[in-house]
Amino acid sequence: MKKIRSAIIGCGKMAQVHAQALMNIEETELVAVQSRNTEKAAATAARFGVKGYSDIADMIQREQVQVVVICTPHPAHRAAAIIAMENGAHVLSEKPLAVSLEDCDAMMQAAAQYNKQLGMVSQRRFYPGCLRIKQAIDAGKMGTPMLGSVIMYGWRDENYYKSDPWRGSWEQEGGGVLVNQAPHQLDLLLWYMGSEMEELYGVWQNINHPYIEVEDTATAIIRFKNGAVANIIVSNAQKPGIYGKVHIHGSNGASAGVQTDGGLMFLPGQSGIKEPPLNDIWTVPGEEQQLEAYRAADTAEFNAVDAVEYYVRQQNRDFIVAVAENRTPLVTAKEGRKTVELFTALYRSSKERQAIRWPL
Repeated sequence: MKKIRSAIIGCGKMAQVHAQALMNIEETELVAVQSRNTEKAAATAARFGVKGYSDIADMIQREQVQVVVICTPHPAHRAAAIIAMENGAHVLSEKPLAVSLEDCDAMMQAAAQYNKQLGMVSQRRFYPGCLRIKQAIDAGKMGTPMLGSVIMYGWRDENYYKSDPWRGSWEQEGGGVLVNQAPHQLDLLLWYMGSEMEELYGVWQNINHPYIEVEDTATAIIRFKNGAVANIIVSNAQKPGIYGKVHIHGSNGASAGVQTDGGLMFLPGQSGIKEPPLNDIWTVPGEEQQLEAYRAADTAEFNAVDAVEYYVRQQNRDFIVAVAENRTPLVTAKEGRKTVELFTALYRSSKERQAIRWPL
C-alpha cells in the first residue's frame, strides 16, 4: 500500500517516543512535527529529519498529512484534534482522549462531520498479557466478567512536576493521577468488564504532594449495568513506585490478572519500563498450568525489544493500518470517552460526597 503521511502535534517527551515509533512503521512516513514552541519544533524536526511547524493547519496542508498523533498537554487535545480533522487528517490522541466530556463530544462530532478516524493511545492493550485476558473473555472462558479491580501504586517526585510548566495544575493538566497516569489501567478495566457503568462512588486526596493542586490518590467503587462491580485504587504517593495491576474475575469462578507496571514507574524521557508486564493470576479452566509458560514467553519478548517504543509502535501501526483499510482501530474515541466518564464521575462524587449515577 502507499505509505500514509503522518505527523506529530506537540513536541514534548512522549512525542519523541511516538516519532521514533512512526519512523519504525513500514506503512507510514513521518513527514513533520508541530509545536507552539518553535525551538521544540525545530529540535524535534532536526532529530528525526523532518520539517518543523508552529501552525497545525499549515503543516497538514503543506505536507499533505493524513494522520496526526497528538502529544500536547491534555487540555489542548480538543483544539488540536478539531483543527487537524478540519484540515483533512485522521487523529490519534494521547491518553486521555480529553479532560472533559464536552471536549470528547466536540472531538467525536468533528470526526463524524469530517468523516475521520479518531482514536486514543492506550498501548498497554497491546501487551501480550493484556491481550490474553481479553481473548479469554471474548472466547467465553471466564463466563461474564463480574468483579474487577485496578490497583496502581506509583510515585512522582517534585522534579517530575517541575519538568514541564503544565504539570500539577487543574487548568493546564486537567487533573492528577486519574488523568495522567491511571487512564491506561482504567481503560483496561473498562475494556475487560464490557458493560456500561451505572453508578460510582469515589474520593480523591493529595497525600504527599503539597506543591501541586491536583490529586495524587483516588479510590472508587463502580457498579455496572449488568450487575458487575469493580473497585479502583490509584496513587502517585508510594516511593519509588510499586506496581500497577488489573484483575478480572468471571461468573464461572475463573480469574485472570496482569501486572502492567512493576518497580520504578515509567517516566517519559527519564526512565524506561523496569519490569516486564506479566500475567500474575490465571485460573481459566483448562489453562491453570499455563501461567509460567505465558510469563516466560512474555518476558522473552520484553527483553528482545525496546518496550517503551515497541508497544507505542504497535498502537500507532494499528491506527495507521485502520485508516488505510477504512476499518475501526483497536482503541476508538468512544472507548476513550469511557475513561473520561469514569474520572469525571469520581471528581464529581468526591466533591458532592455522594454516588454519581449514569448518564452523567
